[in-house]
Amino acid sequence: MEFFLRAQFLIPLISVLALFPLSESNNNQFCDATNIYGNSGCDVMSSVSSKILIKGGTVVNAHHKEVADVYIEDGTIVAVQPNIKVGDDIKVIDATGKFVMPGGIDPHTHLAMEFMGSETIDDFFSGQAAALAGGTTMHIDFVIPVDGSLSAGYEAYVEKAKRSCMDYGFHMAITKWNETVSEEMEIMVKEKGINSFKFFLAYKGSFMVNDELLMEGLKKCKSLGALAMVHAENGDAVFEGQKRMIELGITGPEGHALSRPPVLEGEATARAIRLASFVNTPLYVVHVMSINAMEEIARARKSGQRVVGEPVVSGLLLNDSVLWDPDFHFAARYVMSPPIRAAGHGTALQAALAAGVLQLVGTDHCTFNSTQKALGIGDFRKIPNGVNGMEERMHLVWDTMVASGQISVTDYVRITSTECARIFNIYPRKGAILVGSDADIIILNPNSSFKISSKSHHYRTDTNVYEGWTGKGKVETTIAGGRVVWENDELKVIPGAGKYIEMPPFSYLFDGIDKADAKYLSSLRAPVKRSTT
Repeated sequence: MEFFLRAQFLIPLISVLALFPLSESNNNQFCDATNIYGNSGCDVMSSVSSKILIKGGTVVNAHHKEVADVYIEDGTIVAVQPNIKVGDDIKVIDATGKFVMPGGIDPHTHLAMEFMGSETIDDFFSGQAAALAGGTTMHIDFVIPVDGSLSAGYEAYVEKAKRSCMDYGFHMAITKWNETVSEEMEIMVKEKGINSFKFFLAYKGSFMVNDELLMEGLKKCKSLGALAMVHAENGDAVFEGQKRMIELGITGPEGHALSRPPVLEGEATARAIRLASFVNTPLYVVHVMSINAMEEIARARKSGQRVVGEPVVSGLLLNDSVLWDPDFHFAARYVMSPPIRAAGHGTALQAALAAGVLQLVGTDHCTFNSTQKALGIGDFRKIPNGVNGMEERMHLVWDTMVASGQISVTDYVRITSTECARIFNIYPRKGAILVGSDADIIILNPNSSFKISSKSHHYRTDTNVYEGWTGKGKVETTIAGGRVVWENDELKVIPGAGKYIEMPPFSYLFDGIDKADAKYLSSLRAPVKRSTT
């Protein structure tokens, strides 16, 4: 296929930087991009070979697995077959007894995001570096418009992403509506490589859009072949719930969960689904956190509607008991929206993921440190919303879903990588170990164990919502863009090595939409010709 012309995707050989976490008040620090050479704790490594052979592993794709070797040249997979012979100048990695899989793709992150009077502590270098250590080799971040301007927002995020050390793409948020926004959406799709737009039904007074704006956005997305995404909570009701909690004297983190119960997530999910059905355009529901929302998605999919449901790791694994902890600082680290739900929701979401009712796993990685979270002491409405997940996602999904027997190894690849690549129209360049695909690969040892700790993670934040979690299945090697960036528990990355991945419109979710529209029009039996006399 022409798409796989290797010359199009050659990645220049670069030196890599060995990144070692430094400890300062239990907080991992990173080498400053402006001072990476000669900086204490940062060693410059010599150039690595652009040719790599992974031998003897079980190669796993979403549709198939086999014992085979994988040969890489200049950032591209050149061969996948047994018993590949190479010369002495090739770096050889023995993967016997291990799984060789496409690197993870995280569909939902927020790096260097200005939000609730603060800015997320992880930027496009630190967050990505941590992700690479955990086996994720690409993510899609959300561009927030500047004063409603999509173009200004895009340019701001291009600047923020200059320090990227792995590949990334962009979604675009829509926070207001006028003709300029409509025109800018077209520019984003046709010129900037963005094929998805997010509409917030929550955060009244800031990001929230009403139904009229959502309808206009859905229609525009359909015309452009772009995927409409929704943060589904009823923002008006949440606002009322927040006032109610404050009046009751409930000002701590537990007030956050109490003010926005599952019923409000379910209502907004149902409303967005029905409006998308009315327009006849695909819909992607981000961070599905409750049984209520999941059941609305299941009902729509059963009827044939094209709805994608994205749970996040925190919703699958955690429960809201942590929000009632008497230590404010501990409880506040778990505040996110929609909130972490009561025990039972997570296991139901896991079952839905295993059954295919939900399609892929994200993180909604949006980290703030303890000082930033403390802005909400005395008023939970001021606690910056967000938790970590980019580094932990691949390990926790393996431990929870595969090691437990809920899903197969091939399904693991599908929900952590391939389905995201298909939805956002970059498969099989990403999300596959096939000849011509980008060499974004992980080697996972199912017999090795992992342990999560804020003292050893690679974020800039000083806390971790999965603190102390242990499990089976460890990513021992990460290859990104044909470079070994994680090996022997050492991270070797450099700011600026990552590439922006343009994502074309009209993914498989749009197949047949025009025929469905034609069928609808032919079914109307209207207008009826009537006599005017």
